[in-house]
Amino acid sequence: NRQVTYSKRRNGILKKAKEISVLCDAQVSLVIFSSSGKMQEFCSPSTTLVEILDKYHKQSGKKLWDAKHENLSNELDRIKQENDSMQIELRHLKGEDITSLQPKELMAIEEALESGLESIRHKQSEIHRMMKKNENMMEEENKQLNCLLHQQEMENGYNRRVNDYQPQMPFTFRVQPIQPNLHDR
Repeated sequence: NRQVTYSKRRNGILKKAKEISVLCDAQVSLVIFSSSGKMQEFCSPSTTLVEILDKYHKQSGKKLWDAKHENLSNELDRIKQENDSMQIELRHLKGEDITSLQPKELMAIEEALESGLESIRHKQSEIHRMMKKNENMMEEENKQLNCLLHQQEMENGYNRRVNDYQPQMPFTFRVQPIQPNLHDR
């Protein structure tokens, strides 16, 4: 029942706020919180809630924000300015919007670009050295593996040859140095 009453009264006061804004060309801002915490707001089309609150603060002299919020707002403004400045600097570094710059500013940009280019070349050189070092290590490892493979092939080939002759020769003859006919010849 209270919710129905709240809903009707809220709609009525929002309607009146819109009417006074349009009919009287007044700057109106209205914020309503229900008992459940749900917010409803209205602000004249020609303004924002922040602008109206700033006007209220200036007219009444009452502080709407505590020092912590004020500091956060100032910090936010500072960060926005810094971001804008960095965006402009980035455009300058890309070669955009440089017609209005003074020679001193252009020289600073040139130095920054040269320094960046030097850093990039140094990094490329470092990467190239690492790649060459890795290539040499891989070549050396490849040589060692080829050598091991060759040794294994030689051993396997020798064993295969020995195994190939064993079935053909069931017994072997041994030469004894004592036999007289071997000494004569």
